[in-house]
Amino acid sequence: MDNNALANKVDVHQIIDEAKFNKFHFTVLFWCALVIIFDGYDLVIYGVVLPQLMEQWALTPIQAGALGSYALFGMMFGALIFGPLSDKIGRKKVIAITVTIFSGMTFVNGFATTPTEFGICRFLAGLGIGGVMPNVVALMTEYMPRKIRSTMVAVMFSGYSVGGMTSAFLGMYLMPNFGWQSVFFVAGIPLLLLPILLKFLPEAVGFMIQGQRDADAGRLLERVQPSYKYRAGHNLHYPTGKGKGVALVELFRSNRLLSSLSFWVAFFGCLLMVYALGSWLPKLMVKAGYDLKNSLAFLLVLNLGAIFGAVGGGWLADRFHLRRVLTIMFVIAAVSIGSLGFLPKENQALLYLFIAAAGACTIGAQILLYAYVAQYYPLAIRSTGIGWASGVGRLGAICGPMLGGFMLNADLGFQFNFLAFAVPGAIAGLAISMVGRSATHAPEEQRNLVFAAETGAMAD
Repeated sequence: MDNNALANKVDVHQIIDEAKFNKFHFTVLFWCALVIIFDGYDLVIYGVVLPQLMEQWALTPIQAGALGSYALFGMMFGALIFGPLSDKIGRKKVIAITVTIFSGMTFVNGFATTPTEFGICRFLAGLGIGGVMPNVVALMTEYMPRKIRSTMVAVMFSGYSVGGMTSAFLGMYLMPNFGWQSVFFVAGIPLLLLPILLKFLPEAVGFMIQGQRDADAGRLLERVQPSYKYRAGHNLHYPTGKGKGVALVELFRSNRLLSSLSFWVAFFGCLLMVYALGSWLPKLMVKAGYDLKNSLAFLLVLNLGAIFGAVGGGWLADRFHLRRVLTIMFVIAAVSIGSLGFLPKENQALLYLFIAAAGACTIGAQILLYAYVAQYYPLAIRSTGIGWASGVGRLGAICGPMLGGFMLNADLGFQFNFLAFAVPGAIAGLAISMVGRSATHAPEEQRNLVFAAETGAMAD
């Protein structure tokens, strides 16, 4: 490499990593969070309407659990399809496609008159719900400054809990007056906002550089870091870690085998807990003697706790290691969920506290898992890594509502339902503690070493 080319080489990672949070970052955060809010609303909605559906359609617990899993099957396929697709056509296009799918199909779901029609709509909506998650996480990870990256991803993903709370809150007031269908019709709002989303949400800078759109990428970097001024001769250097094999195979290369498998197990256990509680908590509380309005309040508290867990966990992760923070959160999740069936009913404040802790360390841990996976894999396989971890983890999400249905149908007792939901937390904690144990260098260290070798200078 000649001296002129070396002088014009620009480390895009360094520009993004060292930028100060500004209006551009807030714009990315706002629109990604808004997408996740509606995504969370559409997902949690089933747990809100479940008690009424079981009564109206005379569903058994097993049938209700299976019906709740249709959306999760869709989410599994959506994550596997739309995660890798964005590496080819861009994150912005895929986000727009997935928002259209999940919002449109959830709106149509309000017209379902049979369990079959309901299940088909939930499966199709699930394709969009599962597809949008890995892409907004990857986009946020790509643009946020390094010092606050985990926190900002967690803040964005706390929108999932805001959506869940909104779903529970609206369900408390809309369903008694307008029926369960009304909460589905609200889900059409994102379709009206889609043109604005397309206008303000930026494309991933790495995708533009890979497509040889350096001028567009340069102008975007000026917004990320106003002190940087792009010139035509600049060579935007953005190491991707791209290997010779296909993206899926690359997840297991470079000492990533143990870590990738550990991520998958952790996602499985975490999502099982999240969707078991999200689907069955109101119904279990109704069975325990609470009325429907109070039972939905427990679902609201679960998601409120998740916000504190996500933001607080993200803040801790930026100061300590994500692996350590997640391991502790999974231990707390297992203990808090397992204790729910043994708390005295008359001490409702203590019950709320444990439910909030369960939300903080299940939904909150799920959010941090996405952030961890996004930071672990290099750019070329980032969406694929997130998509496959999330997609395989959806098997746990599918098992969650079904496990709850089987447990409720077996009538083993109130306590055993929560103990069964707690076991995956212990397994997830053990799995996440193994991530990175076989890697020679952490992903950030690998990227710095590559750049140092190519420029002949020591990276900071």
